[in-house]
Amino acid sequence: MARIDLNHIRHAYMPDPKSDADYALKEVHHTFEDGGAYALLGPSGCGKTTLLNIISGLLHASHGELLFDGKDITRLSTQERNIAQVFQFPVIYDTMTVYDNLAFPLRNRGVAEADVDRKVRETLEMIGLADWAKRRARGLTADQKQKISLGRGLVRSDVNAILFDEPLTVIDPHMKWVLRSQLKQLHRRFGYTMVYVTHDQTEALTFAEKVVVMYDGEIVQIGTPAELFERPKHTFVGYFIGSPGMNVMPVEIDGRNARLGGQVIALPGALKAKAGGSTELGIRPEYVRLGSEGMPVSVSKVEDIGRHKVVRASLEGREIAAILGEDESIPADPKITFDPAGINIYADSWRVETGG
Repeated sequence: MARIDLNHIRHAYMPDPKSDADYALKEVHHTFEDGGAYALLGPSGCGKTTLLNIISGLLHASHGELLFDGKDITRLSTQERNIAQVFQFPVIYDTMTVYDNLAFPLRNRGVAEADVDRKVRETLEMIGLADWAKRRARGLTADQKQKISLGRGLVRSDVNAILFDEPLTVIDPHMKWVLRSQLKQLHRRFGYTMVYVTHDQTEALTFAEKVVVMYDGEIVQIGTPAELFERPKHTFVGYFIGSPGMNVMPVEIDGRNARLGGQVIALPGALKAKAGGSTELGIRPEYVRLGSEGMPVSVSKVEDIGRHKVVRASLEGREIAAILGEDESIPADPKITFDPAGINIYADSWRVETGG
């Protein structure tokens, strides 16, 4: 496995980019540590697949350097980088058996047949295809073919990194959970460097040790699932992660208070830096308390989703969501308060630290 350094990587698909708007991937300067499990998370078009393809060598970045364990591999081919990549749609050999599909990359590298057999059978068990080993791949279902593709990426132990480009798109929901669990087990056992692209926050948060959130061609935050939930550095992270996402409302800052219309909200501390530009308060629905004291709201909808309820309401003309426990009731004259531990302040969409 390898440590991957992305040194000021930028990429444009047009020949002569003039501004940041012309770049599909704005400047990325980051390190994926050897043996780390990372997820690139973001909406379609944010640049995550572009970044993955630059790491694999399918694309060569317009600017910047790419290093594996300190060695510059920016212009090397995918084969020279020794990368295993699993794509969104299965890439397999239909005329081969399931066993031979997994054995092919090992035999192609001259691995001894006894080791080929051991690794292939181990991987087939892991992806649940041991009983299909002698079947030809042609005619298998889409999710079975994708499991073969996953197996081909996992069967090799000599790669610098394993890259996954939304590999579970065609897999049914239960099998997604099973395969994610198996990938985590594999990572713990062998310490592969893994980079996993997805737009699904559940996939990212359950697979990765560190989640790399991308938006509009750049990385806006890298962190553990807990860090992304508790302290989103950018309003997009707050909105994109969580169900429902973070409530974000324009406010005016006055010392240790935030003003929203006619309401005054106490902050956990004064801002450590002056907030220029537009200022917003962000708070997740889990930190909004609904009761008989606080700021008056108008409830418009209650979504009962089993273990809890999502209450949709209006505060000073702004939509806000709160989460109630399954057995909690809504007062006749509902009011809300904010748990100070969940309050975040943003200036021009970026979080501003507060102090005591």
